[in-house]
Amino acid sequence: MKKKIALLGTTVILAIALSACGNSSDQGQTVNNNGQGMNMDNSGMDMKHSSSDKLPAGLKDANDPKFKVGSQAVILDDHMPGMKGATATIVGAFDTTVYTVSYVPTTGGDKVTNHKWVVQEEIMNAGDTPFVKGDEVTLAADHMKGMDGAKATIDSVEQTTVYVVDYTPATGGEPVKNHKWVTESELSEVK
Repeated sequence: MKKKIALLGTTVILAIALSACGNSSDQGQTVNNNGQGMNMDNSGMDMKHSSSDKLPAGLKDANDPKFKVGSQAVILDDHMPGMKGATATIVGAFDTTVYTVSYVPTTGGDKVTNHKWVVQEEIMNAGDTPFVKGDEVTLAADHMKGMDGAKATIDSVEQTTVYVVDYTPATGGEPVKNHKWVTESELSEVK
């Protein structure tokens, strides 16, 4: 009997471990049909991103971005595993207000906290006036399943240039195409 209980316990642990591995195999948030990915937020959860090729309506190209389209930069932040330290190619540069937000997915599940990033143009009925920390908004972004239409709280606000980047994870793996969004402060020049 003890052997059966030990075997059952081992089987449960193995099943949990394998299901966790299955969630971490995707490699990036994309804005085209080049695949799917995941995002690590401050709560430690990972979620699959949409492979939508749409940029939000009204997004304006940056007038004088620090990192020009076609240039390379090193990613300093770790929105996803393998992102920090990766060399990125700049695909797009846009001047906007960016937010970290917390929300409960419309599909159910645990609350996502401090999701980086949502731009002004990805908030329903946003207009041109930036929101402030603590504002309640409705998301019109589809980075992740259950995000579009979710009620969210603004956690932080920053006026900056945001970038869409292509990169190969520093830890190896498949290239990530059109990752949205990386802020200017999350990039440094290639040395």
